[in-house]
Amino acid sequence: MSSKLKKVDRSTLSDRVHNELSSLLISGQLLPGQMFSLRSLADTLGTSAMPVREAVGRLVAERALEILPNRAIRVPLMTVSRFLELRTIRIELEGLATAQAALNRNQRQLNRMLDLQRLFEEARQSKEPNGQVAVRLNKNLHFCVYGAAGMPILFDMIEALWLQIGPVLNYDLAINSERLMNRQAHIHHKNMVQGIKMKRPEQAAAALVQDLMSASELIMEKNVLSPD
Repeated sequence: MSSKLKKVDRSTLSDRVHNELSSLLISGQLLPGQMFSLRSLADTLGTSAMPVREAVGRLVAERALEILPNRAIRVPLMTVSRFLELRTIRIELEGLATAQAALNRNQRQLNRMLDLQRLFEEARQSKEPNGQVAVRLNKNLHFCVYGAAGMPILFDMIEALWLQIGPVLNYDLAINSERLMNRQAHIHHKNMVQGIKMKRPEQAAAALVQDLMSASELIMEKNVLSPD
């Protein structure tokens, strides 16, 4: 019995480490090309190496991390071709989720979207915009929409894409005041939520695509991607 309890506990700890690392990746707090070791991660997270190794293994399988020949762990570099491929896939999957959200959302989910849209606009209009706050609100709004689609397999696929794109997408948003002050993001968010409110899937999905395209164009203009 005791050995089974230890196995369950280790698995739970591994899940926690995976969730914490995933949150750092999605929020842009780990940068493309950043390297670290199992030991440094374990020390930072205050745990042993085993759950970190298991969590890292899962993230490597999800293409969110990579292990180099010298056993160092690295956040993958984001090349232009990889970025564009991820954008193409995101447009299809996140567009589908947004359209389904317009058909399936409930009032509680809609109210949450409206609140997040308002808070994002307030963050943008602040005299001293906080990039980290904007990152969190942007992510929360998008995932509130995707959750409202009622398609858990699709939601997991989208989350896996954000693990890969987050380090460049949200790091750029956090430090790029020009992008943060750009009103386009708010307009696209407003149109997306309005389409969902009115149960117009095509309008909602079109606004989502415009949001992804405008964000990606600004990122490419800033030359934060690695050459192929």
